[in-house]
Amino acid sequence: MILVTGATGNVGVEVVRALAEAAEPVRALVRDPSGTDAPHGVEVVAGDLTAPETLSFDGVRAMFLLPGYPGVAKAAAQAGVEHIVQLSGVSAATGDTANAITRYMMAAEEEATGSGVAWTILRPCAFASNALRWLPQLRDGDVIKVPFPGVRTAVLDPQDLGTVAATVLRAGSHHGEILWPTGPHPLTPAEQVAIVAEATGRDLTCLELTDEQARAQMLETTPVEYVDAFFDFYANGAIDESIVRPTVEQILGRAPRTFRQWADDHASAFR
Repeated sequence: MILVTGATGNVGVEVVRALAEAAEPVRALVRDPSGTDAPHGVEVVAGDLTAPETLSFDGVRAMFLLPGYPGVAKAAAQAGVEHIVQLSGVSAATGDTANAITRYMMAAEEEATGSGVAWTILRPCAFASNALRWLPQLRDGDVIKVPFPGVRTAVLDPQDLGTVAATVLRAGSHHGEILWPTGPHPLTPAEQVAIVAEATGRDLTCLELTDEQARAQMLETTPVEYVDAFFDFYANGAIDESIVRPTVEQILGRAPRTFRQWADDHASAFR
C-alpha cells in the first residue's frame, strides 16, 4: 500500500491517478473525504497532517509526503514505512533559513533524510498550474497583471511530477537521491499568457507590474514573510528556475509535457 498525502492537491491528485492507473494499492489522505472524487479502487481516508500522532500507517510500505508538516516522517518511520518520497522545492539547496519558504522546505528534507528509512527528495521547479492564480483576474476581463515579468521558469506540468513520484514509489527506487524535475522550456510570464490566449481563443493582455506594484498586490492575499520570500527568489535572484533538467525524461522515458499541452488541457478553466 502506498499512502499519498495532500491527495486532492495539484500534485497529490496526480500521484494518486498515476498509481491507480498502474493498479497499485493507494490510500489517499485528505482532510475531508466527503465528496472526494478518487479513481476506482483508491482508499480515501481522513487525516490531519498537523497531528501526526493521529495518522494510521497500517499496511503502508511507502508514502508521498507534502512539506511543512513536522513529525509526519518520523511517525511514518516508527510505524514501519520503508520509503518516503518527500516533496520539496529548489530553494532548499540554498540553505537560507532566513527565507520562510526555504526554511520549511529544508526542515521537511532534514526530517525525511534523518528518519532512518529510505528517502527520495523531489525538488521541482515552478508548476504550470501556478497560472491558475490568474483566474480571478480573467473573470473581470482580459488583462493579466504579472509580477517579476523578466523571470523565466522551466514550468513543470504537475502531471509529470505526479507520475515521477508514482514511478519512484512503485519501484522503491532512487533511494538517497535528490531529483530535480523541470519542464522542457523556460518561459516568461508574458509567454505563458500568450500561450493561454492561444489555447482559449481569448485576446489576453499581459500587464507587467513593477516590484512596488507586485508587492502591494501580493500583500493583499499573502503573509509578508512569504511575500519577502518570493521577492528573494525572483527579484533578488536567490534561485534560478530557468534551468531545464533531464530528470523527467530519465525517469519516465519520454520528454516532459509542455506548458502549451497543459494550457490546452485546462483551457476550459480559463474561458
